[in-house]
Amino acid sequence: MLCPTKNQKIHKSGTTAVKLAMLAFLLFASSSPAEETATHPSAGEDFPQSFAALVEKSAPAVVNIYARKIVHSRSQSLDGSAFWRLFRDTLLFGYGRERIENSLGSGVIVRSDGIIVTNHHVVEAAEGVVAALADGRVFNAEILLSDKRTDIAVLKIETRGEVLPYLEFGDSDLLRVGDRVLVIGNPFGLGQTVTSGIVSALARTSVGITDFRFFIQTDAATNPGNSGGAQVTMDGKLVGISTAIYSTTGGSQGLGFAIPANMARMVAETAVQHRPLIRPWIGLSGRRVPPQIAMVLGLPTKGVLVSGLYKGGPAAAAGVATGDIVMSVDGLAVDEPLVLRYRIATRLVGATVRLSLIREGSQIEIPVLLKAPPDVPPRNDRWLTGLSPLSGAKAASLSPALAEEIGVDSGIPGVVLLDVSAGSSADRLGLRAGDIIQAIDGRPINTVEELADFRMAAFKPWAISFNRSGEELTIGSR
Repeated sequence: MLCPTKNQKIHKSGTTAVKLAMLAFLLFASSSPAEETATHPSAGEDFPQSFAALVEKSAPAVVNIYARKIVHSRSQSLDGSAFWRLFRDTLLFGYGRERIENSLGSGVIVRSDGIIVTNHHVVEAAEGVVAALADGRVFNAEILLSDKRTDIAVLKIETRGEVLPYLEFGDSDLLRVGDRVLVIGNPFGLGQTVTSGIVSALARTSVGITDFRFFIQTDAATNPGNSGGAQVTMDGKLVGISTAIYSTTGGSQGLGFAIPANMARMVAETAVQHRPLIRPWIGLSGRRVPPQIAMVLGLPTKGVLVSGLYKGGPAAAAGVATGDIVMSVDGLAVDEPLVLRYRIATRLVGATVRLSLIREGSQIEIPVLLKAPPDVPPRNDRWLTGLSPLSGAKAASLSPALAEEIGVDSGIPGVVLLDVSAGSSADRLGLRAGDIIQAIDGRPINTVEELADFRMAAFKPWAISFNRSGEELTIGSR
């Protein structure tokens, strides 16, 4: 399941930053990197006999992260999943719903002046963060930016002018299935450990552990504590940040997942420039090409069929039309809507991307200037009350900016539900947060005010049309 491993209770309650620093020093001082190398058949004579030189170059840039957290309650929303976050919690003390925990994870130095990339879930809600270097030194770390939607956090340690070892970002889009990688991290808090394997799959979009579901899958042994650690190519480039495993036991079963370096680099660049993280907007909605339609019309089965365009948005302004099929972005294949979303999310606002499209059987290329999503209409959050069947739901007018913020399709018009109270009328109807209300009795709904005006009339049937994760649904009294 997607959650931390079982807590280990400490008999003496209480902790301080000094204790965290001592723990970090002892772990590094008493252990040198251990290497566990998976065995794979050689595809040629260049199969390395040893990874020692690569480890010596890369390992000093991987750090241990210790985060002190005040936890009010552990979320149960993801229990039952076989996906495990790769950090380890140690329960220090706590009463009732509030307790103090120390999470153990990993991080990667990506700049010589002390910029570190790790996972958001490692430092989320942290009261204090300590980074322990491979040479045993410990530093208090400042969180520059922590983004839940990408599960990437960027930290800064004060180096006082010292040049630290670091890993350069590689281009994760150039990875191929079968490429060898090293995974470096701090499993189970034991100290720095190195494992090796191959890239088993790319563009894994069914792993629902971040909003941008696009992961590198490897078979290298990966365990709790590796969260935020490095996935390194044979030329010493950082291509992934370890984030989760698929396991029925919580231990490694050869299914490790990493956030691509291109996503981590975009977040890191934003953080070091002290800018807010604003994701670029392309202003279109799309869907998979239905196989039956593709077969009849001779269309490609992969790609994104443009089903809607935001008026005046970047795609519409560039000349993209509904019915076009997006095949690639900057030459990188787009197999489905989630892949298109990822490709755009790794760019910066103001960048121009080249869309390769199929239009009426011909291939064309259109440059699109990405913009910041507009906050129009204003969201105007409101709890719905009274005789409305939606009573008990918190709704907001859906703008492109809000759609990007909460991770829903910005091309779908309507009003989005931000929350649904348990036991309310909306809850009993089966509505959920993230549902987009599009129409009532066939009348389009575009603002919260229009939705709030809807009231049930005695003995009069009604129907609510809404979109849930791209699926058109209807509920009502009929």
